[in-house]
Amino acid sequence: MNELDTLRAEHEVARREERSLNMERGQPADENFDLSLPLLSAVGEDDIVTDAGIDIRNYPGGVAGLAEARALFAPVLGARADEVIVGGSSSLELMSHVLSWALLRGVNGSAAPWVRGPAKLIVTVPGYDRHFGLAEALGYELVAVPIGPQGPDMDAVERLAADDAAIKGIYFVPNHSNPTGDSLSSEAAARLTKMPTAAPDFTVFADDAYAVHHLVEPEAPAPPLLRVAEAAGNPERVIVFGSTSKVTFASAGLAFMAASVANVRYWSALFSAQSIGPNKAEQWRHVRFLGGYPDGIAGLMRDHARILAPKFAAVAETLELELGNRGLARWSAPRGGYFVSLDTDRPVADRVVALAREAGVALTPTGATFPGGVDPGNRNIRLAPTRPSLEDVREAMGIVCRCVRLASAEHDATHGGAASDGPDHDGSDHDSEDGAAATADDT
Repeated sequence: MNELDTLRAEHEVARREERSLNMERGQPADENFDLSLPLLSAVGEDDIVTDAGIDIRNYPGGVAGLAEARALFAPVLGARADEVIVGGSSSLELMSHVLSWALLRGVNGSAAPWVRGPAKLIVTVPGYDRHFGLAEALGYELVAVPIGPQGPDMDAVERLAADDAAIKGIYFVPNHSNPTGDSLSSEAAARLTKMPTAAPDFTVFADDAYAVHHLVEPEAPAPPLLRVAEAAGNPERVIVFGSTSKVTFASAGLAFMAASVANVRYWSALFSAQSIGPNKAEQWRHVRFLGGYPDGIAGLMRDHARILAPKFAAVAETLELELGNRGLARWSAPRGGYFVSLDTDRPVADRVVALAREAGVALTPTGATFPGGVDPGNRNIRLAPTRPSLEDVREAMGIVCRCVRLASAEHDATHGGAASDGPDHDGSDHDSEDGAAATADDT
């Protein structure tokens, strides 16, 4: 029996076994949620007035959120308290408000609403499917650039932004990017905030969803985009978003954004037309819970990492054992975030996903990490190991690796045994220097 026949026989056995394992979405595990159960009782009947004197039951308080909540989350985004707006539970909803108002009114300093002309956004690939879906639903045209170990391909970003006035901004994840785990370097941050742009109101929309989601302690703090933009003389260029979706509860937390004080005034005025104010009771509850957690947000995130890091280690170990040195795939070695990005050397990602589903393992649909749901190379697969148990992660990854081997063997049998050339989407490799470190909204 040749290798292809052997792999097909092994897959048939796996297909007949009953299993239902899901590595499709980046959801926390119940063990992660349990860390925040005290949040439910963090505020009692005798604690309904904030330190600033705001009664959390009434309307007053302001659309920007409680002062205590703004101060709590400012360091997460590298901001000052007066540069923060704290909203409801969804950062995607907060981003939708900003992107919608930009179309209707422009951003602070715009000469005209963006909807009056073509409005384009640069996005990174592979990237976050919900970013693509939101922007496309609003009518933005997306222009994709690769992401690598230093962040977006800045040569491409600078060229595009300088040449086309319809390109109004860039929309991406700066830290532990979804799905590659890549983070913006200090050099890339400086270039992003000072580069010439054809659109005078070019805006950096940075979804810092994983700003505090480290699997290992960062060797150096990530560049605070607001401060970098301020130093570059473009303080209005940057808007940074974040949330507690994977800090406390996934759908019952808080979202927040940071921008210059002038931008906060601008966006607060627009938001006040939509809402009297956010949920102050939930904000106060988070202030009490996170403020009382040992070492605050940082302490809670270390406890999360102790749960998550072994799962990422299991992914790395299985990939290396099953696919290492076979010339079949490359994968990222994230130091944080919620995903691992796997690139097959052959254009067989869709076949791998289909084979895995036959064997009872659900993976993110092929193409989800690209605008329009189409991966032009048919190579990228996003792995989400956070929700399943450690044992299930190991089992699921064994199935995934065997599916990569089978799909690759099928391709070679049809195409004469040669792998097709294709882009290295995530710019990383399974034997990179960060590989050892990896052992340490629903998105």
